[in-house]
Amino acid sequence: MRIDLMAGAGLSLAPLRAAPDPTILLFDSGLGGLTVLDAVRRARPDARYVYAADDAAFPYGRLSEAELVARVLAVMEQFIASHRPDLVVIACNTASTLVLPALRQRFTTPFVGVVPPIKPAAATTRSGLITLLATPGTVARSYTRDLIATYAASCAVTLVGSRHLATYAEAEMAGSPIDDATLAAEIAPCFVRAEDGRLTDVVCLSCTHYPLLLPRLRALAPWPVSWIDPAPAIARRVLQLLGPGQRGEAGDGSGVLASFTAGSSLTAPLRDSLTLRGVNEVTVEAMPLRMQ
Repeated sequence: MRIDLMAGAGLSLAPLRAAPDPTILLFDSGLGGLTVLDAVRRARPDARYVYAADDAAFPYGRLSEAELVARVLAVMEQFIASHRPDLVVIACNTASTLVLPALRQRFTTPFVGVVPPIKPAAATTRSGLITLLATPGTVARSYTRDLIATYAASCAVTLVGSRHLATYAEAEMAGSPIDDATLAAEIAPCFVRAEDGRLTDVVCLSCTHYPLLLPRLRALAPWPVSWIDPAPAIARRVLQLLGPGQRGEAGDGSGVLASFTAGSSLTAPLRDSLTLRGVNEVTVEAMPLRMQ
């Protein structure tokens, strides 16, 4: 079976003929894609950026697969019409593993997605014990199992489907961090001690929300591990498609436009967090979630 890595090796798309200052739209169900935005902006500081958050439908895990595909297609249609991006980054594991084929069929705009970083984890581990930390939906998908079978068949991979970690990351950004004990309990299943004494030594952060909590995750881990963040691979793929641009230049200095589909969580602390990440304009393009 062929596996196309949407943010890394394996995706055969030719480089684009983009404008010298391309518009890049990053899309997520909430705030997790901000970690990807940071990496892509470092790679192409000259580009114009739109961060599109479908917070009206957050978290995507509550939607069925059919509802999720329909929702992302509808929302993306409006965002593409509004902002006319040269490239769209789907900075969401759930949407990437499920909706990318439908997006590429519907729109001519090129898309870059993100998948669980199983391949680099298998190359990094020394103990052979890897944990994939993701949402329950990503853990359950056959796509994830196929990645493991293809790239980590010789490893023991623990699948941890966290129901709360993305919400905890959103709360952290909004100025209401969860307490250490609760966070430590949420990640405790990631750490496995084998009967022969080997320890988990790599954790794949397979939801873009999770790196928002990375400093705390490192501090609360019972022993040191390598935390694999997929954002650098996404940034490399963007460079492959758009080219390096004018490296070191900051474009027109307009910063990042963030657009939300609800905006109900836009508290003052969250706005401050967005400002620290380069967002200097926030808008709401209201797209209420209508459950099927």
